[in-house]
Amino acid sequence: MSRKQAFQFLDLPRTMPQRIPVELRTSGDWGELHGKFDKADAQYQAGRCLDCGNPYCSWKCPVHNAIPQWLQLVQEDRIHEAATLCHSTNPLPEVCGRVCPQDRLCEGSCTLEEFGAVTIGAVEKYIVDTALATGWKPDLVAVESTGKRVAIVGAGPAGLACADRLVRAGVQAVVFDRYEQIGGLLQFGIPSFKLEKDVIQRRREILEGMGVQFRLGVEIGRDISIEQLQNDYDAVFLGTGAYRYTDGGLIGQDLKNVLPALPFLVQNSRIVSGDDPHGRPIAGWEDQIALPDLNGKRVVVLGGGDTGMDCVRSAIRLGAAKVTCAYRRDEANMPGSAREVANAREEGVRFLFNRQPLAIEAGADDEVIGVSVIETELGQPDANGRRNAVAIEGSESLLEADVVIIAFGFSPTLPEWLASQGVEASSNGRIIAGGATRLPFQTHNPKLFAGGDVVRGADLVVTAVAEGRDAAESIVALLKR
Repeated sequence: MSRKQAFQFLDLPRTMPQRIPVELRTSGDWGELHGKFDKADAQYQAGRCLDCGNPYCSWKCPVHNAIPQWLQLVQEDRIHEAATLCHSTNPLPEVCGRVCPQDRLCEGSCTLEEFGAVTIGAVEKYIVDTALATGWKPDLVAVESTGKRVAIVGAGPAGLACADRLVRAGVQAVVFDRYEQIGGLLQFGIPSFKLEKDVIQRRREILEGMGVQFRLGVEIGRDISIEQLQNDYDAVFLGTGAYRYTDGGLIGQDLKNVLPALPFLVQNSRIVSGDDPHGRPIAGWEDQIALPDLNGKRVVVLGGGDTGMDCVRSAIRLGAAKVTCAYRRDEANMPGSAREVANAREEGVRFLFNRQPLAIEAGADDEVIGVSVIETELGQPDANGRRNAVAIEGSESLLEADVVIIAFGFSPTLPEWLASQGVEASSNGRIIAGGATRLPFQTHNPKLFAGGDVVRGADLVVTAVAEGRDAAESIVALLKR
């Protein structure tokens, strides 16, 4: 390697693809925030990689992508080979290239972070989008059918990743989902300014081309029993996600124009995508909600995670006059991506840290008028090592609002139709899988496997992908016995 190549990271700064101007975003543009690299930009950024002997980027990635290797292939313009390598570790690379918090994962661990990390996520997006546009498809020529069949319950990232790996192993995968589209929260929960929905449709076409079958609008326990699945299939994978919202128990949370985050995002996603906004109710929230008109309204979002950031940025695009995010700890302790917080600020969102909500207040006609909050300071660490938010006596105030969105997080719940099948769950609703006497991701019922948010609790898309992928490996091991 020449000296010029070795120090290319100094000559070529870190860059991202062109962004949609903020004035368009705040006037209702729902397109993805960043455009796409062209060939030259992708090669320039890939060329900044130092090809570390111990690639921290790969280790920090939950699916352990071969990042330096596919960056090198981009430099050599071997895009189809790069796409094949991407898929060798990640069944949904174009999704993760868009929605992963790279600042906390691969790019945050890049050796060049001090100088500007390699733009890994944008290059990953370039690889897969370019390869698919030029005819790349997964090569399954050498795959031999095992004659085995596996049912997958849930078409979210864990279920899709599991299906991909099963068909690559010669196992027929049939995916059941209660909703009208595949993707789970990729389709309905993540706004299109982070993940345009034609990306999900394209992945569906790829999976169907590989032989994956989808049975949509089918609810297990209602339209078909779990017993029937176990009779008809050699194994079952459960990737049902985490849809039960965390109830903060706030006084006034049942008032009109107080919305839980997920139904708000799902209904809005259906409208933006041109789908029926009155489709099947969200699991765990069976009452449909009518989205209020946010144009010119004051919106307060409670919660500082990535879902909260999706809500505040959606409210901006829906024309809200003022959007405020209130979080009980300081900014350094926010669970959401710092990059998403920066995007929200750029779009005009106001952040109030160290504010603990006490109650949602109503006016004379039971209309929301605001949220009572109290200021906090950080106290001693809790059982998880996070410092508790301690209320400061006498610091109460009112945040005026016309609409309040509650984004305190989500958790899984064990469906009634599983409880009778020997599947066990912890007190927080997470399915118990794996253990010393079981295969990884195998439940107490040896024929049933589970992975993703239903096991971990609400987490990143990429961790769900990793678990669906690895659960398929355990399923294949079982079927070979």
